[in-house]
Amino acid sequence: MAFSGPMFFLACFVFILNIVHPAVAQTEPLLYSDCLDKGNYTTNSIYHTNLNTLLTSMYTDNEIDYGFYNFSYGEDSDKVYSIALCRPDITSDVCRECIRNASEALPRNCSNYMEAVGGYNLCLLRYANRNIFHLMEGGPYFFVHSMFNVSDFTGFNTSVYTLLYRLRDEAATRNSQKKAAVGEEPGPDLQPIYGLVQCTPDLSEEECKYCLTNASALIPTCCTERQGGRVIFPSCNFRYETNRFYNDIVDAPSPPPKGNGSKTLIIIVISVVVSVVLVIVMIFIYLKRVQKQRTKISTMDEIITVESLQYDFSFIRAATDNFSDKLGEGGFGPVYKGTFPNGQEVAVKRLSKESSQGEVEFKNEVLLLAKLQHRNLVRLLGFCYEREERLLIYEFVPNSSLSNFLSDNTKRALLNWGSRYNIIYGIVRGLNYLHEESQHRIIHRDLKASNILLDAAMNAKISDFGTARLFASDQTQADTSKVVGTYGYMAPEYVANGHFSAKSDVYSFGVIVLEVVSGQKNRSFHVGEDVADLRTYAWQNWNQGTALNLIDPALRGGPSDMIMKCIHIGLLCVQEDEASRPTMASVGAMLISSSASLPQPSKPAFFMESTGIRDTSSSLEQNSESTESDQSNATNGHSSRNEASITEPYPR
Repeated sequence: MAFSGPMFFLACFVFILNIVHPAVAQTEPLLYSDCLDKGNYTTNSIYHTNLNTLLTSMYTDNEIDYGFYNFSYGEDSDKVYSIALCRPDITSDVCRECIRNASEALPRNCSNYMEAVGGYNLCLLRYANRNIFHLMEGGPYFFVHSMFNVSDFTGFNTSVYTLLYRLRDEAATRNSQKKAAVGEEPGPDLQPIYGLVQCTPDLSEEECKYCLTNASALIPTCCTERQGGRVIFPSCNFRYETNRFYNDIVDAPSPPPKGNGSKTLIIIVISVVVSVVLVIVMIFIYLKRVQKQRTKISTMDEIITVESLQYDFSFIRAATDNFSDKLGEGGFGPVYKGTFPNGQEVAVKRLSKESSQGEVEFKNEVLLLAKLQHRNLVRLLGFCYEREERLLIYEFVPNSSLSNFLSDNTKRALLNWGSRYNIIYGIVRGLNYLHEESQHRIIHRDLKASNILLDAAMNAKISDFGTARLFASDQTQADTSKVVGTYGYMAPEYVANGHFSAKSDVYSFGVIVLEVVSGQKNRSFHVGEDVADLRTYAWQNWNQGTALNLIDPALRGGPSDMIMKCIHIGLLCVQEDEASRPTMASVGAMLISSSASLPQPSKPAFFMESTGIRDTSSSLEQNSESTESDQSNATNGHSSRNEASITEPYPR
C-alpha cells in the first residue's frame, strides 16, 4: 500500500520536516493508516468500550520505558489486543504524545473496524480482536520516498542494501530492549547514507531479520533513484536518507526504586533470597527429571541432552500405523507418513540395515538440526534410538520435493514463474542462514533438487543434513578424503580434491536454479531428442545471446527480465573458479535489486565442448541420486499461464 494523491504530498512534507528535527509534535491527519476488513464492531458495544479503555491506558497508565507496548483488555470475543511502537531515538515524553495522538486518530479514521494499523513519523499503533503479539506480519505495508533523485542510483542502491543488511543484523541480535539500530555507509563519491531499522522487540532474531529483508525487497518498487526511502511493516520498518535524521539510540536504564530506602532494601533482600531458593528447587527438580528420563545415544562422542526430542519406538510405530504408509525411499532408508495423537502429520525416516548411510549420518543430522530453526529448513521434530532402530521424525511437507515436480510434466506445468521464483529465493534464504546467520556455519554438501522439499504454499525447505559439516565461526573451508554427495551437483574442487566450502553449496544452488528455469533435471536434460549437459547448454546459449532457448516452454508470458536474471545468477554460481562465485548473501541482493549490475559469467565447471550429442556424461559424473525422501502427496491446485512468447531481451 503506497501513499497517493494529497496524502503523498503530505507524507513527503512530514517526512522532510522530521529530518530537521525528529521531536516535532505530531499533527492530524495520520501519516499512514489502513482499516483491515477483519470484522466490525457496533458503536458503544463492549468491544468499543474495551478498545477505548485499552488505547487510553497505553499512554496514561503505563510508564514508557523503551517505546514498545503490547497490551490486551477484555474477555473472549470482546478482547482487544494492541501494540504501539515508537522510534527508538526519541524521548519518553515525545513517544507518549505520539501514541496519544495516534490513539485518538486511528479509531476515528477506521470507525467501527475491529482491526486497524496506522501512525506518524515517530510511532506506529495497531489493534485487533486477535492475538497479534509475537507475530511477524508483513502486511499491510506503507512506503514513501524523498522527492530528490540521485545521479548514480546503481552505486547508491548498492550502498543502501549494504547499510540496511548490516543494520538488520545488528538490530536483530542487539542485546537491548530496543530491537533497532542506526548507522551510516559511504555512498558514491563518499557521500554518507544514514539509516535506521527497527523491529518490534517481541520478534525473535530470525523473525526480525526476515521481516527487514522482506521490507528491503520493496526498495525497487518504492524508492529506486531516490535520495531517501522508508518502508513500514506492522512488525518492522526502515528508513534511509542522505541527511542524518536520527539521534543516537540510548537504552533505557532500569527505573529507580521508589519509596523509603530501608523498605526498598528489605524488599530487595527478601526477593533475592526467595529467588535463590526457587532457583535451587527448580534445578533440583530438573536434575531429578533428567536423571529419570535421559536416554543417551551411546555411539555419539558428543553426547547432548535431547530427551525432549526423543521418542519411544512403540510411539512411532503407532503413529505410522506400523509403518504402513510409505512415502518414498532414499539412501537413508524408507520414509513413512505418520500422525501424532494431537493430529500433527509427520514424516518418519527409518534407517535401513542395508543403508550406505549409518550411525555417523544419523548422529550428524540429529545434532545439527536440533540447533537449527528457519522457515526454509525442514524442521526436525524428534528421533528414536532404540535397540536396532534409528528413526528421524520431521514435519510433514505435503508437496513432496522439487525433484518430483521437475520429473513430472503434469506437476511441472503447475509451477508458474511466481512459484519458481519463490522456491529459488527460499533456497537462498535457507542457505544464507546456514552459511552466515546461524550460530554455527553449516556446509550442506549434498544440495540437490530431491533435497528441496515444498510445503503446502510451495515454500522451499532444505532437507537431509546427514552429510553436512559444521565449521568454526572463523573457518571458511575444509578438506576431506571421503567425498560424499551427488554427482552433477558437486563442485569441481570437491570432486577432484575433496575441498569444500560455502562456495561448494553455491555451485549446487546454481545447478538447481538452471533446473528450475529450464524445467529439467541436470542429469536428464534434453534438447529435442538429444541429451545435453545443462550447464554447458546454458552457458553456450547465454554467450551467443540465445538464452531464451533454455527457458521452460511452460513459462511463456513470464517476466523475461527476472527469468534471464536467474539464468545469469545460475551461471555465476556454477563457474569453475570458486573465488568467482558469489556468496549466498550477494545472490539474495542480486535477486531483490532491480538495478544491481551483475558481472559476466565465465565458463562453467565440467564444460562439454559439444552439446546436442546423445550422451555427454563423463565417467566421473555418474548419477548417484536416488528417489530420496520425496514426500509424494502432490498439490491438486492449478495455475493459469499466458501462452504469449517471451521476446523481451535481457541486457548483458
